[in-house]
Amino acid sequence: MKDCGTAILWGNLAPRGAVIKQSAASPHLLCHRGRAVVFDGYDDLLKRVNDPNLNVDANSVLVLKGAGPKGGPGMPEWGDVPIPEKLLKAGVKDIVRVSDARMSGTSFGTVALHIAPEAAVGGPLAIVENGDQIELDVPNRRLELLLPEADLKRRLTAWRPPLPHYQRGYGKMYLNHILQADEGCDFDFLRAVSK
Repeated sequence: MKDCGTAILWGNLAPRGAVIKQSAASPHLLCHRGRAVVFDGYDDLLKRVNDPNLNVDANSVLVLKGAGPKGGPGMPEWGDVPIPEKLLKAGVKDIVRVSDARMSGTSFGTVALHIAPEAAVGGPLAIVENGDQIELDVPNRRLELLLPEADLKRRLTAWRPPLPHYQRGYGKMYLNHILQADEGCDFDFLRAVSK
């Protein structure tokens, strides 16, 4: 279904899938390759996205990590990453954005979301660095980090998880049992048990 409203993307950046609302994306960005500009969490995004010295242009791909089910925690509605002010002032109306977060169904733009597995559990999104090339190919349902396989494996091997948001109580239980976006972001203990 080429004309559907949403599409599921696959690739080495989203081995278990990502979602894009292609009906809300800019047609000229549906096939795009650009340099990653990485934000390590929402606080980092808020702190730097409008910095006039941010090394970003209209061809960049904005990457927000740490906003998934565990990383947020709770997979907050942070996926509608704002376009940097300096680009808006230059007349840029859309830019490719990728994230393990979610966003409102009323939002628009070329945004790949729900990347699974998320950065907080060591999905490939976790190892994206500033300057890496990312390719979005919606017609072919692809989302790729353009790195040689050996470099991808080396980075994933060296990756270490962030400190957990919670050490005890409900928060700890949540982090220990929440499933990934492609599994419904539900608790693992609520799954049906086969007999």
